[in-house]
Amino acid sequence: MGQKKPVIVLEAGYGEDSDTWEPVVDRLSELGEVFRYDRAGLGRSGKSENPRTSREMVKELYDLLKAAGIEPPYILVGHSFGGVNARLYASVYPENVCGLVLVDATPVDYRERFLPVMPEEFQIAYKKQFVIEGNYEEFMESLNQVKKTEVKLDISLTVLAAGKKDHYSAGAQKLWNTLQHEMLTISSDSRFIMAENSGHYIHRDEPEVVVAAVREVIQRSTEENK
Repeated sequence: MGQKKPVIVLEAGYGEDSDTWEPVVDRLSELGEVFRYDRAGLGRSGKSENPRTSREMVKELYDLLKAAGIEPPYILVGHSFGGVNARLYASVYPENVCGLVLVDATPVDYRERFLPVMPEEFQIAYKKQFVIEGNYEEFMESLNQVKKTEVKLDISLTVLAAGKKDHYSAGAQKLWNTLQHEMLTISSDSRFIMAENSGHYIHRDEPEVVVAAVREVIQRSTEENK
């Protein structure tokens, strides 16, 4: 990686196209080259016949970056389900990644540990949403793929957690914070930031928090590679 400036690669949440990053993309571009894209079937991208699981999406992103001539190292910034993809990408291609920013990312134990504490109507609505890219089982298979594949990383990691989740009880919010904090174990160089005034979309509610986190990860990764 040498002294090459890292490329900031943005991974949107489930069913979201690259426009979701509009509140932060201009300011991130001041920090370095930014790469955002629409996954298959979203935004301006055509559909794919491949399964809509993280493993397939990570391979597609790898091929896309290569075809576009976007060379590593990468800082992966993943929101929600995009955080799941970012985690898997960093495990499969660790030599290409120098930093990771997880923006209220979905925990890999979401179904087993978090969903059961939520009201039944929330659980029903949650499962019904999976009609945009992949179904509920493919989404959960993606979480399992991360569990099976993830390795201990030695890169700069920052976990951003939303402090004001919509429709969450005090107990659910506390559990969510715990699951977010547990993601620090992904890497030996990790930091946790609570976005106190944000709902799930931290990059919309408190865009400055996301920009600051990316800036700091770039600084940390650059210092480590000197």
